[in-house]
Amino acid sequence: MSADTSTSQGTPSAEDEVLDLCRDLIRIDTSNYGDGSGPGERVAAEHVAELLHEVGLQPQYVEGFHGRGNVVVRVPGDERGTAERGALLLHGHLDVVPARAADWKVDPFAGEVADGCLWGRGAVDMKDMDAMLLAVLRETTRAGTRPPRDLVFAFLADEEAAGTQGAQWLVENRADLFEGVTEAVSEVGGFSVDLDGQRTYLLQTAEKGLAWLRLVAHGRAGHGSQVGTDNAVTRLCAAVTRIGGHTWPLEYTATVRQFLQGVSEITGVAFDEDDPSALLATLGTTARWVGATLQNTANPTVLEAGYKHNVIPGTATALVDTRFLPGRQEELMATIRELAGDRVDVEVVNESVALETEFAAPLVDRMRSALEAEDPGAKVLPYCLSGGTDNKSFSHLGIRGYGFAPLRLPAGMDFAGMFHGVDERVPVDALEFGVRVLRRFVATC
Repeated sequence: MSADTSTSQGTPSAEDEVLDLCRDLIRIDTSNYGDGSGPGERVAAEHVAELLHEVGLQPQYVEGFHGRGNVVVRVPGDERGTAERGALLLHGHLDVVPARAADWKVDPFAGEVADGCLWGRGAVDMKDMDAMLLAVLRETTRAGTRPPRDLVFAFLADEEAAGTQGAQWLVENRADLFEGVTEAVSEVGGFSVDLDGQRTYLLQTAEKGLAWLRLVAHGRAGHGSQVGTDNAVTRLCAAVTRIGGHTWPLEYTATVRQFLQGVSEITGVAFDEDDPSALLATLGTTARWVGATLQNTANPTVLEAGYKHNVIPGTATALVDTRFLPGRQEELMATIRELAGDRVDVEVVNESVALETEFAAPLVDRMRSALEAEDPGAKVLPYCLSGGTDNKSFSHLGIRGYGFAPLRLPAGMDFAGMFHGVDERVPVDALEFGVRVLRRFVATC
């Protein structure tokens, strides 16, 4: 990176720092296996806290569970702006999903730079955003810049396991850290896609809800040589087949409808509500995400039954990952119970709300302005995330959440495939672009 990105005092700018900040975070293994067996986030959280102490901030380190570190710092802003619209939360998670090194071209925790990209687990989910937030926060703190409203920066544990030991725990036990916060921005939004040659940024204003279910089928235990007329395994398999093969109807929420209409205007491909496949095809690899936001989904993921070859078990279990559109949770659960059938219990293991907020909002206008200032001529559309973020937890405090981790990506890059995939990577110039956009956004938020 060229020297002309540094400040006049010779201190590094956000563009100077962001690559090293992200690389250092990737090199700290924070794999979250969902069962408490991983290394936790403490080392990464302590590293973040030290980076903030270094520029004179006083972050709070909070650990609700052993090794599951969270760092929160409040930056006072203009009192009038805070009184008018409350504080703004900017948050990212420090944990990552596991990675098998044998599947990767590079060591997933080495933070290698090659082909213009930074490679490693967390490069897009979401240590890139953590690094961009840190870079901007360190720069503005050094400069003594006062934001237009109070800002709360949070670096969180356990998002990859629904945030129960991270954001959810903080909301339930340390809500004081987020006093006065009305809005939040975080991951999986603000990235670009190429639509028929038109660079378009997708800003997340909605996300599907989540219900992780356990099916428990009951039958009669017995000897494996007997005639099986009441077999729990058979009953479970039939239920799983019905659920996995069910065709959920297409439904268009306000966000999804506005997004598809915008894509239609840009590409000239008609929006056919009965068969949107032609329009989805214009989205390339992003179609996988968007297609999942047109309906509820239910995917069986784990089966477990029996303990010996010649013993018929009395119960058999399956885990099912379901995601529902805003306002459709009760409908989804009723359908699942009907498909499961008799003598199959449906238990909720974990659930979180669906979210949808307005695209026509002052905060969105400031995000758009920041993007358009750095990429003139670009378009910005709202979209719904098929997965989930820590915005779900913060919504219980009345905080409206958006996805805004800005990245200008090369056309054809399979960005959707980077999330939880092998060879995860982010272009270095996309990190630098994101820093410039976030700098503008923070200055006007």
